[in-house]
Amino acid sequence: QVQLVESGGGLVQAGGSLRLSCEGSGRTFRSYDMGWFRQAPGKEREFVVFITWNGDRIYYADSVKGRFTISRDNAKNTVYLQMNSLKPEDTAVYYCAATTSRTHLVVATVYNYWGQGTQVTVSS
Repeated sequence: QVQLVESGGGLVQAGGSLRLSCEGSGRTFRSYDMGWFRQAPGKEREFVVFITWNGDRIYYADSVKGRFTISRDNAKNTVYLQMNSLKPEDTAVYYCAATTSRTHLVVATVYNYWGQGTQVTVSS
């Protein structure tokens, strides 16, 4: 089992940057594939990016490709999401999630553990 805690959200102007962190508990954190999802008011939760347990595969949603960068530091049990060139449409609650699924990593339902979320608001 792993517990996840996100941090780093906030209010930023369009074009600005934020770095989200997701810290996991437990010695098995490094065995989990990790994903970031987001949910805007009135919308369904959507996939943002995933990174596999050893970092050998990374996949971004088209909406964030070229602007967001995911990384992980297994020694610190932490996954990061660097968000640059933020747009108002990036406004959402951002969640990190963990899974041992190894497949279908763009699908929220394969993730077993979720953080509480961190709010990102981008003003125009």
